[in-house]
Amino acid sequence: MATREAYQNEKDSGRYNRYFSIELKKELVRDIERGALSVSEVSRSYSVSRTSIYQWIYRYSRKIKKGTRQIVEKKSQTKKIEALQARIKELERMVGIKQIQLEFSEKMLELGSEEVGFDIKKKYTSKASSITGKTEKK
Repeated sequence: MATREAYQNEKDSGRYNRYFSIELKKELVRDIERGALSVSEVSRSYSVSRTSIYQWIYRYSRKIKKGTRQIVEKKSQTKKIEALQARIKELERMVGIKQIQLEFSEKMLELGSEEVGFDIKKKYTSKASSITGKTEKK
């Protein structure tokens, strides 16, 4: 049988059983799901192991089920990804503008050639000499 001194020593050493209400567990799980708190913050605040918190999550979460992993990115990584995505959108927009300009120029050359009666485009072929690398004139 455990003595009172043994119980006191166990309590002083930080090893004692504590019980959290189901309502508190559910509230903490909801906060974790919303991103208001992280598992580490709950672990430090309530002096509970991360394993216990994950068990609460698996039991009381509506979204996260056992076997799923939650990937947390640092804010700086998220900002970097958003900046890169914005850069991609800007480059795609620029490519679209250049494509429209190219099509416009080609159409203008075509219409100009029809108006004048001869081909306005360069009169050089694209056949390159394999030895010199120069183009031949038609």
